[in-house]
Order: sequence, then C-alpha cells, then structure tokens
Amino acid sequence: MLILLTNDDGIHSAGLQALADEMQSLGRVVVVAPDRERSAVGHALTLHAPLRAEEIQTDRWAVSGTPTDAVNLGIHGLLKEKPALVVSGINKGANMGDDLTYSGTVAAAMEATLMGVPAIAISLASKEFSYDNFRSSAAVARQMAETVLEHGLPADTFINVNVPDSAPQGIRLTRQGKRVYEDAVVQNRDPRGRAYYWIGAGELGFHDLDGTDFHAVQNGYVSVTPLHLDLTNYAAMERLRQWRLEETLLTGDKTGDDS
Repeated sequence: MLILLTNDDGIHSAGLQALADEMQSLGRVVVVAPDRERSAVGHALTLHAPLRAEEIQTDRWAVSGTPTDAVNLGIHGLLKEKPALVVSGINKGANMGDDLTYSGTVAAAMEATLMGVPAIAISLASKEFSYDNFRSSAAVARQMAETVLEHGLPADTFINVNVPDSAPQGIRLTRQGKRVYEDAVVQNRDPRGRAYYWIGAGELGFHDLDGTDFHAVQNGYVSVTPLHLDLTNYAAMERLRQWRLEETLLTGDKTGDDS
C-alpha cells in the first residue's frame, strides 16, 4: 500500500517526520512536501513559474512550491502508482473554523480529493512543537488512516482532524466552528518611525458552540470534521430564488435612447 504525505510547514518539520515514522506500519510511505514553510497559502497552485523537486533521500521529495503543488506533482509526476491515501500534516497549530479557508494543510487534502484520492488533514492544537509533542497526534493520524482505508469516504469528501494539546479524552465528530477575528491585525512602528502591520499577530477567539471543532478540542477531544468539495449553500437557494434572477434579462446599457 502506498501512502503519500505532505504538509505546509515544510519538508523538515518535526510533525511531518513523526507522521512518516508512524505511518510506516501501514505500507510504503512517500513524502512530497514544500521545501520551506508555506503556511496560510490556501489552495494556491503555481502556474506561472517552473517547479523543482529534489529527492533529498529515498521516497522523500522537497518541492519548490505550495502544498497543493506538492500533492499534484506527487500524484501526477513523481509517483509511478496512485496512492491509496494522502495525509497532510501534522500542522503546527490548529486548523479549525474559518481558518480552513487559509490553511495549506487543509488545501493539500482538498487537492488529493480533487484527484480522486482519499485524504486526511491533521493538526496539533498546541504551542509546543517538538518531535515528542507530535507523537500522540501521529498515533491519531494512523488510527484515522486505518479507519478511512477500511471504510472509505463519501464522494468528494475528506476529513479534517484536530488533536488537543493534552492526552485526548476521545474523538468527537464535529462541524466547522466560527472564529472571532477581532484585533487580528497588530500595528507597530519600526526603528525609523514608520508604521508596519502584522496580520494574525493578535489573540484570536472563537464561538464556543457545542458540536463544533473548537468546542471539542477546547474540552480535550480529537475533532473530526468531514469537509465537502461542493461549496454550494443549498439552504440559501430558496431565498435567492425570491430575487427572481432567472427572470432578469441582461441587456447591457439601458440608458441610451433607442429612437
């Protein structure tokens, strides 16, 4: 069995190493990951520059691109067979709520799903990121991998896993929570007196709602959230039908005189 691993923290991340060591028991593990940190790049794909991939050791490739690039290149260029599973992580810090839209870790799993490969994104909700800190998360990743390989996933669906900092009390199936972005930008001045801004440097809060990823992790549980490629808001369809858009004829500029 072939398992492809990637991340957005870079090829030398301790979380990726812990994940690779743990996954060895399931089959052949190939790592294709960015050659440096690519956090918060979202689902970016490199289209206007060449990519380079260096095999720094057997089955371990460093790619000069984004996590999405790494997955795409791994599946379509570097691997001679299609992997049975893609696992992205272990990310340094949680990926929950609205943060999913920025996450390179989550985007890599999304890309694998687009390529028709089952995928898991996994993150550690901690501020300490030594190899030992990642070991329990790696064990959770292996357990989730075994479960996905046994049961499969629904169509166009991948799972986002977040592991608490302390020993998990269990696993909770959750929905995506809601982040509070107040004071997310910090303003300061450099030694020359000029203003500069740092995005994401402030303390970010969240809505502590039962059933969400934030609530589960905050209470010591592993959060498992199924994510779907279809972004359509079906609940909003009926409301938008009241706009009668389909009865509107777009005829361009109506200000001119036809006479």
